[in-house]
Amino acid sequence: MSKGITVPEGIGIVLPPGADTRRIEYEAAQFLLRLGGMGWCKFETLETAKGQVLRLRLRKSLFAKFSPGFDTLTLRQRLLKSMARQDEALLVREIWIAMLSAPIRMDFANLDELESHVRIRCNIVCAAEKTALAFKVHATERPADFWHDEPDEGFLLKKEVCLVDALIAATQPERTGRLYDFSCYRATEYVILLGLAQEARSTAPDLYARLEAKARQKCIKSGLFHEVFLVEYGTTDAPIPMNYYVPGDRVWFKNPDEHSSNAPGYEGSWVIYLGGGRFSNFWKRDAPYSMQAKALEVYHWRHGAHIDADAGMQMNEQVVDAEVARSRSDPIKRQKILKLMNRYRDPMGVYSDGGCIDASREFPRHLTSIVLP
Repeated sequence: MSKGITVPEGIGIVLPPGADTRRIEYEAAQFLLRLGGMGWCKFETLETAKGQVLRLRLRKSLFAKFSPGFDTLTLRQRLLKSMARQDEALLVREIWIAMLSAPIRMDFANLDELESHVRIRCNIVCAAEKTALAFKVHATERPADFWHDEPDEGFLLKKEVCLVDALIAATQPERTGRLYDFSCYRATEYVILLGLAQEARSTAPDLYARLEAKARQKCIKSGLFHEVFLVEYGTTDAPIPMNYYVPGDRVWFKNPDEHSSNAPGYEGSWVIYLGGGRFSNFWKRDAPYSMQAKALEVYHWRHGAHIDADAGMQMNEQVVDAEVARSRSDPIKRQKILKLMNRYRDPMGVYSDGGCIDASREFPRHLTSIVLP
């Protein structure tokens, strides 16, 4: 992120030719009023390459109060201090203020699309908080009542099965009574697709029908999943500020140690930002990570990596947990590790002076921009 950027760019609503800007501004203000945030925004009309854009961004005084220096990790705590009581809208407020604090403007075609995006983020956070899985790099099983495995394709949705129900069954053990094997990367895909599918089922039934049909024919995963369902926000040349996160973001923490990164599944860690400074822990869902906890864990993977009898790289999680506990109890050692880890990561394939922090975040596409292969 350019050092010259000191104020948020916020949210943009692209205005069609001849749009009634005052009406759109009024509708946005009314929505914020219902959240108790009438005074959050500064409204401005910009001339851009996309045409006229109505920009909504957090007022300067509130930016300093809630997201100083684009730090949203403590946003929820700051919000709670300013609220008379906590309510169900807290997550929505946190998402809105984080987006109004965005260092790079997030554009939407209209207010409906923006509100849908916020609901999808809420869906993703709720799904991530409920997700509990067994960690396996090469996942081999899903609930058989909902999915069938095609060797050359992956897990496909069975006929006459609801996609939302199938995704919940695979990720939330209350539905089936057991944990299923996942890698962290594939787990984030299921959680994000669930958030999108829940919104599509409610507001875009035609798209939801196409999502179900495609899930019966093709497993959209890895690079294709990113291309179809996600937007990447930030680049190596213009990185997102290290402490800027919006609930519902998909986040990658790189393992900066070349040796231990050869252990399958330990190249890095994919998580969902839950808000309140917490990151998802699909293996121990009642113990979400803080930024500090995730950095310490990834750092100590270098101490748990070992070669097994078949000359393969493996990870001893008990060793990692013990090393993390020792570092937590030693303030000097802990700060030394965090100083090393709280740096932007090196490019892919490079292991030099970088830490574990990615330059970008990923978040779901608008439903109207999803094009299924």
